[in-house]
Parts: sequence; structure tokens; C-alpha cells
Amino acid sequence: MSGLKKTPTPSLIKRRAPSKTTGAEGAKRSAAVPGRFQSLDMLATLVAVVDADGHVLYANAALEDALGTSRRSIANTLFQECFTEPSLLESALSGARGNEFAALRYDAWLKRVSHEALPVHVVVAQTESKGEVVVELLPLEQQARQEREERLIDQAQANKELIRNLAHEIKNPLGGIRGAAQLLQMELDSRELIEYTQVIIHEADRLQSLVDRLLAPHRRPHVVGDVNIHEVCERVRSLILAEFPRGLRVVRDYDASIPEFRGDREQLIQAVLNIAHNAAQALAERIAAGDAQIIFKTRVGRQVTFGHWNCMSSTTGLAFQTRSRTASFSRSCRDAMAALAWV
Repeated sequence: MSGLKKTPTPSLIKRRAPSKTTGAEGAKRSAAVPGRFQSLDMLATLVAVVDADGHVLYANAALEDALGTSRRSIANTLFQECFTEPSLLESALSGARGNEFAALRYDAWLKRVSHEALPVHVVVAQTESKGEVVVELLPLEQQARQEREERLIDQAQANKELIRNLAHEIKNPLGGIRGAAQLLQMELDSRELIEYTQVIIHEADRLQSLVDRLLAPHRRPHVVGDVNIHEVCERVRSLILAEFPRGLRVVRDYDASIPEFRGDREQLIQAVLNIAHNAAQALAERIAAGDAQIIFKTRVGRQVTFGHWNCMSSTTGLAFQTRSRTASFSRSCRDAMAALAWV
């Protein structure tokens, strides 16, 4: 075993100048080998013929294409250097020199010029000629892609189970929260406090609807119906004022002539709530100072353009404005939020 480990050392030292030590012999051998292995160019698999130390004697056309380099530049170089882990091929060639196997198989990564490493299945086999080894490389891109897709499917399934479990955990206390809010509402005489309990009940119902969608085996279609944009605004306004009871005024500037339109009421409430909540967060300093103001403004617009979208027909819109003693939003941010709210 000690002799087998030492044999590669001299060859590694001499590989940089094989033409100086055996110039005539190397040229003769390089000229003879292609003639015997030209049929390998007909194969679609990647094939290289190497000597006992790993110097490339011949590389077929498929291997040239995979490596992204010419056959002439590959010749007489150590084929081990073409892999991310050269030691695997060195061990295989060491076994071939000792006649430890007829054929050896393992998986490796082939380095390529200007490309990512290619996963390959390597088959190392001896030829009839002494000191020559055939190395066949079978690309594993399809297998690797299939394994990656299987991992993604497993991950998606795990995420789905996690969401379903989380939805169950959220659903359980919702009934108790809603029931407690109803009982509290029955005991209250103040109209303002009753309004807060109604906010809790409505939000519990909305969360219940969201949880039902998460628990459904397939995503439910949008619940499309007649929507009054001002009812949406009032719902959002009550939620914002419940979260920011002091330091923030929500001013209403509605166009009462706007008719109802077809849409998903719950998703529209969520979209408008997100934008209004972002506006309130941007006014945090002014809320602390007590002079923050958000304006809900509805108008009917025609031929309105947002970004690259041109709305040529009549469009019902909800625009947000923020007012304080200092600038709260950049123009682009304000325009973007207004555009998201148009329906």
C-alpha cells in the first residue's frame, strides 16, 4: 500500500514539462492515439483517454464542448484538475494501476470555463492497452434538476402544513375574542366604547374569513360583489383611529355621487388599510406632536395615468393625503400609495 501512495509523486513533478523529457516519444504517442480513438467523437457522452498518471491522451468532441476549451489545450494536462475534487480521480487511477477493479463509478463535479460546475457520473475503466484508462462522464443535470424539484415540492408541502397548523392556532381563540367583545358591548353604555367593541367584532370576522381561506384545500375565488368605496373608507378609518386614538385626525372628503362598483370587499379593505397604516407610521413624529392628519378623498377620474397604466374610461379612485407642519411623504411615495388605492 505504501508503494501505491508514492507512485503519483514523481509524475506530478514531471507533468509540467513532458515534452522536454520525452518529446519524441510523447509526440509519437499523441499522433497514434487519436487514430485509435476517433470513433469516440461519435458518442454524445463525455469521454477522455488518460495515462496511468492522469495525463490526457485524447478527449472527444463532447468533452471539448462541455469544458469550453479545445482538444489541443486539454492534451497532456492532468485530467484531475478538471474536477472540483481531484483526489477522487487520483484514487481511481491509483486503483486502476494496481488492477483493483475493472470499472469504478462515482459522482463528481466537472469544472467548466465561464460556467458553473457540471454534476457528472464518472466511470473509470481500463483499456486493453497497458497504461491507458478511459474516463467516461455522464452529465447528471436532469437528475439534479429532478432532485431539486422534489426538494421544492417537499418544502412547499411542509410550508402548507405549517400554514394550516398556524391557521388552526389562530382560529381557536377568534371565537373567544369575538364572544368576549359581544358580551362587553352589552355591558357598555358609552357610544364611543361600543364603537371599539364593534371594531373588534368586525376584525375577528375578517380574520375568520382569512383563516377559512388558508384552511381551504384550494384557494377560493375572489368574492366579487357590489362595493361602496365609502363603506370601505369608514371601516379603515375606524381601524386607524382605534390604533392611533390621539394625535391623528382622519379627515373625510368624499364624493357622494360615486356609485357602487364590483369588487372583493375584504381584499379592498385590506389593501386600503395597508396603505393608510403606512401613512400613519410615516407620521409617527407628527402624531407624537399631536398635529398629524390623513385625508381620505374620493373622486371620479377620467383618462388617469399611473406610471405606465393609462385608464381611459371612468375610474373610481381613493387618494390619500397627509398633512402636518413638516413634509411627511415624498411625492413618489404619495403618488404610489394613491395609485394602489384606485379601483
